[in-house]
Amino acid sequence: MKVSKLYLGYAGFCYAKENHAITTGRNQEVKFKALWGLIEHPTEGYVLFDTGYTERFYEATRQYPSKIYAQLTKVNIKPEEEVKAQLLAYDISPESIKHVFVSHFHADHVGGLKDFPNATIHASRKAVDQLKNVSRTFGFTKGILTDLIPDDLMNRVSFIDKKPRVQIPVFGQAFDVFGDGHLIAVPLPGHAAGQMGLLLTTKKHTYFLIADACWLKESYQQGTLPNSMVRLFFDSWPEFKSTLTKVMEFHKLEPSTLIIPTHCAETTDPLVSPTIDLDVL
Repeated sequence: MKVSKLYLGYAGFCYAKENHAITTGRNQEVKFKALWGLIEHPTEGYVLFDTGYTERFYEATRQYPSKIYAQLTKVNIKPEEEVKAQLLAYDISPESIKHVFVSHFHADHVGGLKDFPNATIHASRKAVDQLKNVSRTFGFTKGILTDLIPDDLMNRVSFIDKKPRVQIPVFGQAFDVFGDGHLIAVPLPGHAAGQMGLLLTTKKHTYFLIADACWLKESYQQGTLPNSMVRLFFDSWPEFKSTLTKVMEFHKLEPSTLIIPTHCAETTDPLVSPTIDLDVL
């Protein structure tokens, strides 16, 4: 049976205080790298997991009040680091990307969404509903910059919640993105409205891309929470804690599955290659 292939890369970064990400962290800024993934599905072709930052972030935060977002996060992205540019460097055209899986609509996860005009956008209904209703002026308080979202989103979205339902350990109900068992979307609410993670298996490993269900591996290994001040920016603090508990339980039950928080450099640095190679992971 054919399996999916996976490449993981970075598309820019921002800065965050480590002791905001975990209460036991240092009182210093660390890089939160914007992870993205290129998946080659056996029959559906190329699928992106999130799209990182692009220079559109700078334009979207040029004026107040959205400029506050930029001042808080200190985003760094160069043109050659954008997902589109990285793909083109390896002769993969943006138009050949058939699907984009959006974990959630925060700016560091959808910065490049406009670069893939032919892709079906897979996202949860709850995430899309929040996007539709969020204030264009104050959306940044929820991590959302509406200028980064394609105008034709609603014509291209495929709701994950409508996919075939499957059961997985600990989490219970999940969704089979293509109905063939290759890509399983897992609800991870709390950090952002309708956040989804992705389970997939390659020839070498099973990977669980958990987006921002936690920021650093210490959280799911030891139960260390982020600083309580960040709850102001979360969709639901109780749901975040519940999701983290489930990730911890899943890790204990399935220790061979590689759990990948988007911003945990300790986890992702060994997995990210400077060249796109779908046969490494």
